[in-house]
Amino acid sequence: MARQGTENTLKINIAIDGPAGAGKSTIARFVAKELSYIYVDTGAMYRAVTWFMLKHQIEPEFSEKVLQHTQNMVIELIPGEQGQKVLVNGEDVTSFIRSQEVSGMVSRYAQIEGLRTHLVGLQRQMALRKGVVMDGRDIGTTVLPDAEVKIFMTATVEERALRRFKELRDQEGLTLEQLEKDIAERDRLDEGREISPLRCADDAIIVDTTHMDITQVVNTIVSYCITHRDGENH
Repeated sequence: MARQGTENTLKINIAIDGPAGAGKSTIARFVAKELSYIYVDTGAMYRAVTWFMLKHQIEPEFSEKVLQHTQNMVIELIPGEQGQKVLVNGEDVTSFIRSQEVSGMVSRYAQIEGLRTHLVGLQRQMALRKGVVMDGRDIGTTVLPDAEVKIFMTATVEERALRRFKELRDQEGLTLEQLEKDIAERDRLDEGREISPLRCADDAIIVDTTHMDITQVVNTIVSYCITHRDGENH
């Protein structure tokens, strides 16, 4: 047990926040792999809830019903070679939660205070042992305010829409113009919500990825993390 405690002191928690389409999930996954840490995609948890509610035709206005079902949901994030799998009550919903329908509704469900409280509790439990890379919109400000390294990733709306378009280009009827509008609206909702709005933590490092590729972003963030971790442990 003592040896386990020593191992924990060598690890830190890393919070990666930013607006929709900034590439947080991809970058967080690679950073976790580089550091041999656990990756927690909090956005996937909200998307999983949204997918479930849409499937069962439970509108966000019926918050009590949403919370009732959420309490009984089992959401699993399973790492794998091809990326993280998301399971809801044992069903693999990885591909379903990235649909435009879910993307367009997730912010409305995320504004439900009880839902956020429930999921934040689960996310904090995941980070207790340290060695976690967690991405979302309020990780550094609300979920893990004591995270040793906080990153705020951003990019222009146009660049974020282009990245999302390349990712979802197989979806019928999808246009770049519509994605730009959707992302701008998502920003407005995330920044304006009363509960845990999207904002950059005062002690976060801002990384503008507009003109950076994935390798450059990952290397930049890993460098910050190693510098902090080594400084803390020497």
